[in-house]
Amino acid sequence: MPLSSVLTVVDHPLLKRSLTTLRDRSTPYGVFRQTLNDVSSILAYEALRTLPVAETRVETPLEETEGHRLAREVVVVPVLRAGLGLVDGFVRFVPEARVGHLGMYRDEQTHRPVDYYSNVPPEVRDARTFVVDPMLATGGSAAGAISHLKNRGASDVTFVCLVAAPEGVARLEEFHPDVDVVTAALDRELDENAYIRPGLVDAGDRIFGTA
Repeated sequence: MPLSSVLTVVDHPLLKRSLTTLRDRSTPYGVFRQTLNDVSSILAYEALRTLPVAETRVETPLEETEGHRLAREVVVVPVLRAGLGLVDGFVRFVPEARVGHLGMYRDEQTHRPVDYYSNVPPEVRDARTFVVDPMLATGGSAAGAISHLKNRGASDVTFVCLVAAPEGVARLEEFHPDVDVVTAALDRELDENAYIRPGLVDAGDRIFGTA
């Protein structure tokens, strides 16, 4: 259901159940990864809802009829490393999607994003581009990733995350009002260390077992 001009919180009972598993501090790494894979499919399904289609013709076993194909390429860009956990949900539905990568980490002192890697397909200029990262906290990494892609020519971008903080949503509304945000939950706030509350701590550590 839309909560603002840019934000959609996906309302689905299976998503709510899975999000509870992801929040639980006792969830093992393997279960966390599998659950996140399930969640990524639900989020991707919702985010892909507005893909443009073009008419085509197809031969059924009995006759020719009208069908549809995707009218534009799809590019999925995870913000490394945690964003990798959301990619499978998109390529499950759009296996021909191209996948770019943006490497960013948060400076623990300034809480500002630091770039360290970029590999983005040239098709981003004409594609529907989905930037994926489990957490939208301060919004610094998300805003930086979107700016990077816009500088590469991207003009139709959606940001998809697992959990969002109001501060991060506000930052994207300010700097990228043309970018929609799709999330499983809008949490309460950021704490003094810029962690989302109640959140689920560092998604990357829980995905890869590095906590």
